[in-house]
Amino acid sequence: MWRAALGGVLLLLGLRGIFAGLQRGNCTDYGVQFNRVFSVPGDAAMLNSTMLAPDVFDFTSVPYNVTWYSVPSNGTWRAPAAGQEVSSRGGRVLAIGATLWFLNLQLEDAGEYVAVLRTPSRCYRQATELLVEPPAAGECGRPRKTIQFLTNKVTDVLNCPLRDYVSKLESYNVSSHITWHRGCEHIVHGKGRYTYFDTTKLKIDVVELSDNTFYTCTLTFALGGVKGSVSETIEASVSAEWCGTPQIRQPANMKLTAQLGSSFSQRCLVFVPSVGKPCVDVAWKDRSSSFVLNTAPGRIYTSEQRQEVPEPGVLLERVLMFSELREEDFHANYTCLAQSSRGAVTGYFTLLPADPDLFLPVGLLLGGVAALFIMSVVLYYLFKVDIVLWFRTAFPVLYTSTDLDGKSYDAYVAYPHSRAAGFSQQVEAFALHALPQVLEKACGYKLFIAGRDCMPGTAIVDSVEENIQASRRLLLLYTASTFISWRHASSASNNNNNNNKDISESSDNNNDVSKINNNGVSESGGIDEGVRLDGRQQLECVTAMHRALLEGSLKVILVELEKISPAQLALFPESVRHLRKKQGAVRWWRNPRRSCTAGWRSCTAGGRSCTAGPREDEERGGPSLCPSSRFWKEVRYAMPVRGKRARHPENTALLNL
Repeated sequence: MWRAALGGVLLLLGLRGIFAGLQRGNCTDYGVQFNRVFSVPGDAAMLNSTMLAPDVFDFTSVPYNVTWYSVPSNGTWRAPAAGQEVSSRGGRVLAIGATLWFLNLQLEDAGEYVAVLRTPSRCYRQATELLVEPPAAGECGRPRKTIQFLTNKVTDVLNCPLRDYVSKLESYNVSSHITWHRGCEHIVHGKGRYTYFDTTKLKIDVVELSDNTFYTCTLTFALGGVKGSVSETIEASVSAEWCGTPQIRQPANMKLTAQLGSSFSQRCLVFVPSVGKPCVDVAWKDRSSSFVLNTAPGRIYTSEQRQEVPEPGVLLERVLMFSELREEDFHANYTCLAQSSRGAVTGYFTLLPADPDLFLPVGLLLGGVAALFIMSVVLYYLFKVDIVLWFRTAFPVLYTSTDLDGKSYDAYVAYPHSRAAGFSQQVEAFALHALPQVLEKACGYKLFIAGRDCMPGTAIVDSVEENIQASRRLLLLYTASTFISWRHASSASNNNNNNNKDISESSDNNNDVSKINNNGVSESGGIDEGVRLDGRQQLECVTAMHRALLEGSLKVILVELEKISPAQLALFPESVRHLRKKQGAVRWWRNPRRSCTAGWRSCTAGGRSCTAGPREDEERGGPSLCPSSRFWKEVRYAMPVRGKRARHPENTALLNL
């Protein structure tokens, strides 16, 4: 006994030394595969290493090579010699990558075979055991058999266990063919109840108890110029009791209605063609796909599964019950599931309220949408100017820059000048003081003001045409007397020549000289001799109206400095009345007289922040010069936007805010 033990120890030490010699460096050992390969002499066998897997290494990108070695099964080395690499022997043995093929097995080929896989940095090894057993005398099948079950009186299928062989040969682009035998009798495809399909399957129509026998599938192929074949034997077991695929008769995917608060029940009726006890489970699933239990105390529960035995088969029934329907139970699918080894089928019904009252929810929805819409319109109307100014400030890159549009001024200021009809000191002060203080100093706009920026000696017509052409907007300042005085002055000048005689006669009454009002119109309806028609203002107005109404090339901003009555408005030029009706006017007289708490409040014009300024005029009770007041916001809203987006010739549509 001690000699046998000593021999076993020496054998283990020898095997360890041999494996150490086989590896190059320190190999990771994956041991012996659990699944052994069984075969018989003369058949082919495929030994496949499982080390080509992502959990071992990235074999798709890392280079590798696999070498196979033989290991003795009984302590003595067999061909090839111990420690030698397995190589092709007369074409009978082929090593292709991680697969070792034996095309004509012999009894001495039995044993363990080690696959050593090497990468540039790692080494792995794994052993596979091959058993070669002689067939039993007088049997057509193989010694080792697999068991598969067939169902009596239905069509069933046998699966050949050689699917791995077929897949590996297909990866080599090698064709193969499978034939079937029942016992020792060859099965012809399509003859009788047997049909070959899906490469590795045999279909048997209407299985009988006599089909309880052995079936052998044989795979034939040619690899490396050598023909080979491999077979597997299946022991088919046919049961006298059988169970077919269940069929759901109720519910048939329908819609059912019920009253809120009432009880409700729906049965699931399943027919199972079978002999003996049916192997089918019937269950209900609720709206959340959870199984409903048959517990009566719950609000939703099922009955016990009941069965009837009609013709050949069984009729199963399970009822789904609601003790009280609630709102959350409606508009949901309830599914009946019948499951067996032959497959699973489902049928469902959708539960809906019997008399859906849609008037109230639809009315509330429409009312809410309408209220939201009206509120949005009102808020936008009230805060439109503030919203747009903030948007321009926050997103100047959405607006095209005006630096390269060929314009020199942001606005041309037109107003009655000194000694002209409709002139007043308040208008002049607003034009020469208030506008520059707020729009130029505070908000960074560039204005052209005739009384300030005209070049000496320039003709009025040329000055007006050129500077209006060079401006992006035109600010037209007016009061109630601006256009009325034009009408009076024009009438008076037309009658001057005709009234020379009356004027000389009336010189005798120079003690009753009329008082002249501030607008140059006498209390008696005449015109002060020092007041004249302002040709520049008329030309500015005519040019502006022509470009705004006819050409559409200029936007005119009407600045109304005092309240205009309907009677006074009727005396305005028709073009001014039309433009005022179309786009409105910015009304200075509505501007509250209030001061900024810290001088100028900061405002932004195209991204330029405004600086702080004095409040002397406001402290004296003068007009408000605070850029954050409503009037100045409306003026800035109408002024051109100073964006930061580069101008491209092909982009002609600007954001219209």
